Amino acid sequence: MQIKTFACFSVIVAAISFSGCSANNSSANTASAPAADTTTLSPVETKAANTDYKPAFEGQTRVNGVKTTTPYKVEKIAENLGRPWAVVPMPDGRLLVTEKSGYMEIHSADGALVKKITGFPKVEDAGQGGMLDVALDPDFAQNKIIYWSFSEKQGKGNLMSVAKGKIADDEATIQNPTVIFRATPALDSKLHFGSRLVFDKDGNLFVSTGERSILEGRKQSQWLNSGLGKIFKITKEGKPAPGNPFIGQKDAMPEIYAYGIRNAQSLDLHPVTGDLWEVEFGPRGGDELNLIKPGKNYGWPTITYGIEYDGRKIGDSIQQKEGMEQPVYYWDPVLAPSGMVFYTGDDIPEWKNNLFIGGLASTHIARLVIENNKVVGEERLLEDQKERIRDVAQSNGALYAVTDSGIMFKISKQ
Repeated sequence: MQIKTFACFSVIVAAISFSGCSANNSSANTASAPAADTTTLSPVETKAANTDYKPAFEGQTRVNGVKTTTPYKVEKIAENLGRPWAVVPMPDGRLLVTEKSGYMEIHSADGALVKKITGFPKVEDAGQGGMLDVALDPDFAQNKIIYWSFSEKQGKGNLMSVAKGKIADDEATIQNPTVIFRATPALDSKLHFGSRLVFDKDGNLFVSTGERSILEGRKQSQWLNSGLGKIFKITKEGKPAPGNPFIGQKDAMPEIYAYGIRNAQSLDLHPVTGDLWEVEFGPRGGDELNLIKPGKNYGWPTITYGIEYDGRKIGDSIQQKEGMEQPVYYWDPVLAPSGMVFYTGDDIPEWKNNLFIGGLASTHIARLVIENNKVVGEERLLEDQKERIRDVAQSNGALYAVTDSGIMFKISKQ
């Protein structure tokens, strides 16, 4: 186990911290927490952007930096996890981890392997596919039912599917695995399955999917009769959630909640407002943080703050268009964002309601301070580890992160 401790020893930093300790009154019913000081630190991004595009409003990119003042420690609590894709806390404090090959593992809160779960439907684990996200049924403590997303072969192609099943009493197998939803059509691609799962307070399930990267799928992000490049809202049985915006509309999938998405591997609900937030991969530049609202069009591929990987412009090379939503925040160069979580713990008060996003190509966790639906500060955690962060979760006041190299980190108050 490796432990690295971070603490604030500078008198100057301490003074800044003290001066920023007023209660955060921007949202009702939030616990008192030190306000983030965003007046003294430069933006964390110092590299040149890929484009010369101008943001739509001040603070849409490269806001001032913030720095955590509460001493915390970083522990490497597990290694050799294979190819983990998601880590989800269980009610008893243990951690459920998905592995791209097609199985899950239960780990203790200190990282030790407790049980391997098998018996899942076959996955296509080439490229970005495989066993992907997992979400616990809201009544998991009583029914032991879980929901997971995976890439499933269909005909000559594949697609992102969502299934449900019950963890057996001995926790070694999944019982009655049943596919409840498929993001059609199937395409011949190994990329952009999206695939995060989040339950809302009413017990409905938000599901993200990508547009499969290839041009044939990219254009379908704008099609309401396609399941590619969308945010869905479904019931536990995989049916359209009541109140979905396109129910009854001709030639529209009733499961769609929002569209114009490129590839979203990040979803979470704000702990105070209940709003759905999403982060998605841009191409070369233009990763986006979006506040997802029902029926809205988030623009891909018509508007974007990125360019093609080979440097060419995308489409008409526009960043704004009437009827299409602007990102709350974007990155250029890219974060390459995977799983994310809002922090609701009490151990590090200055993190209250902050958003923590795993970065792949950027090899760090991005901490965003959000006030009144705008990003006002950004910090990088685990940057020195140089690991591709695949998912971030929270349990009992600590953050947990899994990496593409099979490492699990725990970040907690010192």
